[in-house]
Amino acid sequence: MTAVTEPLSTTQSTQPNRLLALLRGIVGSQEFVLFASIIVLLIVVGADSPRYLAERNLTSILQGNAYIAVAAIGMAMVIISGNIDISVGSLIGVLATISGSLAVAGFPIWLSWLAPLFFGALVGAFNGFLIAYLRIPAIVVTLGMLSILKGGLIVVTNGQWITDLPDGYALSQMRPLGIPMPIYFMVVLTILAALWMRYSPTGRAIYAVGGNKEAARLSGISERRITMTVFIINGVMVGIASVLFATQLSVIQSTVPPNLELTIITVTVVGGVSILGGTGTVIGALFAAILLSAIGSALVFIDAIPVFWLRAVQGLLILGTVLADMLRRRRQMLNIRG
Repeated sequence: MTAVTEPLSTTQSTQPNRLLALLRGIVGSQEFVLFASIIVLLIVVGADSPRYLAERNLTSILQGNAYIAVAAIGMAMVIISGNIDISVGSLIGVLATISGSLAVAGFPIWLSWLAPLFFGALVGAFNGFLIAYLRIPAIVVTLGMLSILKGGLIVVTNGQWITDLPDGYALSQMRPLGIPMPIYFMVVLTILAALWMRYSPTGRAIYAVGGNKEAARLSGISERRITMTVFIINGVMVGIASVLFATQLSVIQSTVPPNLELTIITVTVVGGVSILGGTGTVIGALFAAILLSAIGSALVFIDAIPVFWLRAVQGLLILGTVLADMLRRRRQMLNIRG
């Protein structure tokens, strides 16, 4: 009698293929590349200088760019939608000054923390309105806003610094369970934003608008509503970032932190958000912010490399990432045509 061999079910045969495809997707993702780069950097620099791996320095690496990572959440949404905001650095400086001024003037501490979120949302709504309804290019609107905020900050404050900040104002210096507060904000907000972008209808609509505006419009998605939404959220995130920035200082300067816009855009794009819109995640921006902070710390421990090379590294990272994105898109187009 001949034994009958039952064929494997389709489900059984495709499970290994699905698992392999999932692993390939994870390993090939920008998030994994950045995470692996952080680990390699820690190992290499730590082997040369063990103090680099000290708990205090690792905490400093995570905390140092936490406000950058929070600002990059909003920036990621803006760029994914097909826009850009180059006024974020100036806005952080202005909102930090507003926060500190309210605290010094005797207003409740909670108000000095929340006011920047409100004013950030107002500025974001104003930018979004000009872009969505008046059809002014985002680069023009935010460049103008950058100049207004930067110049207005000096005029209003007369260049004077904010000192004598009250007790209890230093939110960033609080350490629940021994962990600095900025790290909580960075991780929790990134996770919430990632889930919202992936599973909410509005989050998916942001990707659709950034990927193909005409196709999104034909499917019933309002480009104007999405543009307003991302710029308002961006303003709120910049407001939170400004509070984290201001409350880690003993004195708030009446000047905009230099090159802050470049840093925020760098971590967003290096994190895997396409500068052309339509793709990317906020988790990648988080890892990019940590990597940039780790590189800056490493340059301090490696005496042979001047610290000012960090700016050059930022430029190389953003150019390399944009080039890789362009090549990836071209390869996809060739595959479609083929």
